Amino acid sequence: MHRAIETLLLPPASALWLLLLGALLRRRWPRLGRATLVFAVVWLWLAATPAVGGLLLGALQTSAPLPPTGALPPADAIVVLSAEADRDGAEYGAPVAGALTMQRLRYGAWLQRRTGLPMLTSGGVPGTDLPSLAALMADAAQREFGVPVRWREERSADTRENARYSAELLHTAGVRRVLLVTSAWHMPRAAACFTRQGLTVVPAPTGFRGPAFTGWTDLVPRWSGLRDTCLALHELGGALAYALGD
Repeated sequence: MHRAIETLLLPPASALWLLLLGALLRRRWPRLGRATLVFAVVWLWLAATPAVGGLLLGALQTSAPLPPTGALPPADAIVVLSAEADRDGAEYGAPVAGALTMQRLRYGAWLQRRTGLPMLTSGGVPGTDLPSLAALMADAAQREFGVPVRWREERSADTRENARYSAELLHTAGVRRVLLVTSAWHMPRAAACFTRQGLTVVPAPTGFRGPAFTGWTDLVPRWSGLRDTCLALHELGGALAYALGD
């Protein structure tokens, strides 16, 4: 249910609902209807621009990247959070980890080779008759990156459950301090969830969104801008929901 509500609230669906509302309002309250229509068009335009999406994602990137060379902060393990799956994986003949998940996993594998720390992959089942995201990540880590995965957390459905169920496995193994790998814009919410589970978190962000404005074309609506805006609003909404739920 919450995913359906989120879909309706995020652009472009939210703008389309406002357009429909504005059209209906014009019959009885013309001024209000016109204002709603204008607002819907402006909202959709802004939400789809890379400049707005970049500004929103950039505001969430509060953790600096770890140094690419030299010593890393001490930790007991590496935790890599999943994002999505390619449920078809037609070219592979089976479901595989999605692009965003692989971006995180690639960085986790790189850290594992640098540190030799044990790694945990976290992610539940993305759909009926599909393997868990944690299993897909572990398979890719071993076959494509040549690094072992010691633990698989396969029960979670969201970031809060990632933290809860991962912490159960890690506490049992005596792990108290982790390098947490996830997208830079997802790190604030993820780190807060893991900290609440009694783990000391060393942020290991990856997939940084670059400068929000690089030229006038960043003010022109594009699918990439809409994607970035939706990602940022999803994070902000998730943080609010967790705060209200605690």
